[in-house]
Amino acid sequence: MTRPIPAANIRLKRAYQPASPDDGRRILVDRLWPRGVSKQKAALDDWMRDIAPSTELRQWFGHDPDRWAGFQARYRDELRAHGAALDHLRDLARDGIVTLIFGARDQAHNEAVVLRDVLLGQGNEG
Repeated sequence: MTRPIPAANIRLKRAYQPASPDDGRRILVDRLWPRGVSKQKAALDDWMRDIAPSTELRQWFGHDPDRWAGFQARYRDELRAHGAALDHLRDLARDGIVTLIFGARDQAHNEAVVLRDVLLGQGNEG
């Protein structure tokens, strides 16, 4: 049995918030680079654009809270094709802090929220 991931090891942060030493590994999980953020300011350890929602899903969702449940279900379905990347993130989170970086203004309804839940095994597994 693999070690569980401590929930505190997976953090979420907007790309527009300053980087902090407490962030651990900073991984951008958006398909698009955050507008107006320099690579230096982003201070990323990795950019995992392949596990971001597809362009079609992102455009359909449009950060509309009324489409949140549908977005979560569809994104979880998309994540099933990225088992190796999810396993890599889980391994990183078992060993230390991982901060999932996202650009959305809405901090409650975005792909990083769904991704964190999938990594922690909450709801439907991805």
